[in-house]
Amino acid sequence: MSQLLNLYLFAYNSLQAFGWAISLFRIISNFVSTKSFDGAYSSAGELISLLQTVAFLEVLHGAIGIVPSGALVPLMQWGGRTHFLLAIVNRIEEVQELPSVFIAFVAWCLIEVIRYPHYALNCIGSSPSLITYLRYTAFIVLFPTGFTGEMWLMYEALPFIKTKNLYSDLFDGFPFSYYDFVKVLLLCYPFLWLKLYLHMFKQRKSKLSKQHTKKKKN
Repeated sequence: MSQLLNLYLFAYNSLQAFGWAISLFRIISNFVSTKSFDGAYSSAGELISLLQTVAFLEVLHGAIGIVPSGALVPLMQWGGRTHFLLAIVNRIEEVQELPSVFIAFVAWCLIEVIRYPHYALNCIGSSPSLITYLRYTAFIVLFPTGFTGEMWLMYEALPFIKTKNLYSDLFDGFPFSYYDFVKVLLLCYPFLWLKLYLHMFKQRKSKLSKQHTKKKKN
């Protein structure tokens, strides 16, 4: 059973790594050819939406215990990105070509083309020290970059959310609108993000110290 689970996790992480690498290639290729930040969504938005939706499996992986991450942190990460992408960017055409989308997408892609290969290689042995180091170091810059893009885009989307009265049917039974929800979310977002960011620093200290200990033994 453990071998089958390892094979499944290797396949899942490898496919995600491949998908995010393609997304990054499309975004950068479009940027080089057009000299513009405008085409990030049109070049890779559909693929990134698919990859991010499928990533809910990672919440299930933690919930049923086949990976040690637990379910809460993966759910927070998945929920934040998925709301940003599916509920706002995919629904509001006016914001799809803004530079904030480019910033968020590139940061996400760079994070994932490191993270998923690291996980995949761990399934079949161990990840090379360089990839492990990048996995627990690159986030120091990439997490704040992605966070900046997400916050900026949600702020830019507020007028369109209000004008379109977005998701009015879903919020009929509540004493507040989706527009109000996003404004409150923008206030809470830095605190939720900080929790994830500090969690990553704890992981970094634990993982890199273990790697350093292994090198000493060798």
